[in-house]
This record gives sequence, C-alpha cells and structure tokens, in this order.
Amino acid sequence: MKFDELALSYDVLDALDAMNFDECTPIQEQAIPVALQGRDLIAVAQTGTGKTAAFLLPVIDELGMREPSDSVKCVVMTPTRELALQIDRQLEGFSYFLPISSTAIYGGTDGAGYAQQQRALKMGAEVIIATPGRLLAHLSMGYVDLSQVEFFILDEADRMLDMGFYDDIMQIAAHLPKDRQTLMFSATMPPKIQKMAKALLTDPVEVKIAVSKPTDKVEQRACICHDGEKIGILTKLFREENSKRVIVFASSKLKVKELARELRRLKFKAGEMHSDLEQSHREVVMNDFRNGHIDILVATDIVARGIDIDDISMVVNFDVPHDCEDYVHRIGRTARANAEGVAVTLVGDRDRRKFRAIEDFLGYKVTRMESDSTAEETGGEEAGSKSRREGRSGRNRKSAGNRRKRSSAKTVDKPASQPASQEPAVADAGVDANNVTAAAGQDGEQKPKRRRNKRRRKPRATDAGNDAGNA
Repeated sequence: MKFDELALSYDVLDALDAMNFDECTPIQEQAIPVALQGRDLIAVAQTGTGKTAAFLLPVIDELGMREPSDSVKCVVMTPTRELALQIDRQLEGFSYFLPISSTAIYGGTDGAGYAQQQRALKMGAEVIIATPGRLLAHLSMGYVDLSQVEFFILDEADRMLDMGFYDDIMQIAAHLPKDRQTLMFSATMPPKIQKMAKALLTDPVEVKIAVSKPTDKVEQRACICHDGEKIGILTKLFREENSKRVIVFASSKLKVKELARELRRLKFKAGEMHSDLEQSHREVVMNDFRNGHIDILVATDIVARGIDIDDISMVVNFDVPHDCEDYVHRIGRTARANAEGVAVTLVGDRDRRKFRAIEDFLGYKVTRMESDSTAEETGGEEAGSKSRREGRSGRNRKSAGNRRKRSSAKTVDKPASQPASQEPAVADAGVDANNVTAAAGQDGEQKPKRRRNKRRRKPRATDAGNDAGNA
C-alpha cells in the first residue's frame, strides 16, 4: 500500500513525498488506519519496521487540522535519550509543512539543557518525546500540565520495562486524562507488557507483525574462532575489506570500552557508545559518526537501538547476541533503504550454542568466513596437538611394555614366602606419575600429599554477561 491511499492530509503527504517515502511498511499499513479511527492500539513489531511513522503520522495529521496550541497534546515515552532525539528529528520532518511544536525531554544534560526543557514544558510544546525518569522529575516540580493530553504513546515498551520504568510510566499515566488515546508499540509481548496494556489501554486493537528474517541484501558471514583471536580477525577484516561506516556490537559496556581503546591504539578512528558517557559526549560521538569523523562505532545493544543511520556498510557482532531477535535487530542496521551491507559475527568458544540457535531460527546456515591467518594458526595448533598426542601415546605404550617386563622379572626373583600383597606398588622411577597415584590409592600404603587450604576469594563483580544492566 502507498501512503497516498491512507486518509492522511495533503500537508503530511507532501512531507512524506519530500522525504522520498512512498510505500507503507506492514506495521504502518495496519496501524495507521486504526490510529486514525481514534482506537487504542497495541502493536507488536520488531525494531526497524517503521514503527515511528506508524504512531507519529496519525498524531501529526490530527494536530495539523487545528490551530496551534499552547498546551501539551501528545506524550511519547521512549527508553533512551538517543531514541527520543531520533523521534524528535523524524517528527520535524513529517510535520515540515505544519505548525506543530515539539521538544525532547531526557536526562544527562547540563544546567542550560535542563532550563531549555523547563521553558518548553512551561510554554506547552504540543508534542513531548521523553524518557520516563526525566519527565517524572519535571512533573515533580509542579510546572508541567498534562491535563490536555489527547495522545499517549509508548515506544519500545518492552525495553522500558526491562530497564525498570514500569512504576514511572504508571505515575506519569496518572497525570493524564482518562479519555485519551493510547498507542503501545513493543517488539515482544511478555506477561508484564500484557499487564501494563490492560492497565493503560481501553478495548485496544492488536496488530502483530511476525519477526521477519534478515533481508537478502545483507551478506551474512560467521567466523568460528577462539575468544583470543577476535581482535586479530577484526583488525584484518578492517584493513583488508572495510573500516568505514561500521558498527561493532559488544555484550557489555566494559567490552565496548576495551575494544574501542584497542582499535584506537591500532590507529583506527573508533568511537564508543555506552551508558557511562555523559549525554553531551554521546551526542558528540553520534554527530562525529554521522559526519564521517569516526569510522567505527562500538556500542552496546540498548544504546544502539537509538542509532538510525541509513548508510551503514558493515555490522560486526563481536559477541553473539543472547537471542535471535537481537541478532536480526543488529544486522538490520545495515542494508537499509534498499542498500547492500555486510554482517559479520565472531563466534567464540562460548558462543557456539547461541549461534546454532540463531541459525535454527533463520532456517539456514550462515556462510562461514575463514581468515588466512586464523586458518594457519588453527592448522598449526591442530598439527602440533596431534604430534604431541602421538608422541605421548608412543611413550605410554613403551612404558607399559617395560612395566610388564619388569613386573614378570620381579615375580620370578621374589621369594616364595613373601605375600603378593606386599609387592611394591611402583617398580622403578620409569613409571609415570599417573600410575604412581593409582597404585598408591589401591595399596593404601602411600598417602596423598596434603594440600594447603587456601581461603577462597569472593568473585569480583564484572560487567560481562549482564547486557541489559550494563547497556
């Protein structure tokens, strides 16, 4: 379906035409007509399917038919600062021919940024795009009036709940009129989302778009390797193939920091995105990446959901994501807007099972990528291991033969009166250590050496393996 087949105003259609948007995505085709009817909506669709336009276009179309207002008419909740800024930019594009005011409300700003947000809220921007914690902080100051809100939108609802925003969202909803229209968008539908939907929505229409497989325009590759080889493979990939417009995903902010630091040491223009950075720093990094001052962006999963850049040439999964949907979301950052792209996944020792699950979900095996240096090192290690195993096997066979000969000789020379149980467990020093231990255990004559008791140390908390909290 084309956008001009929807019941949208000419001003909205002109803006879409200027942005070269012609065809609706499946979520837009199903969600926009429902929203235009004024019904509550719960939509389940993965990131990158055009959900932003699906909820912004009906709101813009409705507000554009009225005189500009000095009160807040729409509140959009989103989990991250980057996503709030992205939605605000898209709103400016979609409403280019309409006098609709908007502002993004998010944390991590300095005093000037906070004062700017405060002024916008007091003056009554028609559309507020906010993270829950920061909007709640402004509400607690008493100068935000949400009594005129007509549209309440929850974007990436599952992520907001994963980040612990359930109570904040419910407190914000308590300030809104009961007769508002509520639109909820989520990538998944766990029980906690159903619970929130039941509390916030009235007789909603449910739209569900199945998780799509990656587009054929993404060339997927997988490199099976040891964890210690990943940096070398990544460096070779960048130097021989491409190091421009690349996003590298790591599992934790600690890995993001270490990897970005190592890439900079190797003279690559790399930046990092994680939750430890101040908001001003994060905005600088994103602008540098968009403008080409940074070639490689290393990021965590949650922060990376706010990245919306069309000309990403390559995505690298330095760590295999925990679930299949995250894999699809990650590699969907490349090959956007009918372009082509490459997605490379480095499958380490502990990632094999997760990657097999991803391939089962995809329904096919991802093409294996073999690095020359990695193949040589692996081949050398295998050959060396085989040689060592054969050498040990030969020595063990020879030692076993010598032990049999010595055992028979001692049996002949032993006096008949000596009991067999008193025969020494080890004939000479030529027997290997394993047989010494075994013999000692059988006889009960040789006691094992005592081990000194070492006080156990408590494991130190690390960032690894805790993606959601670290990102």
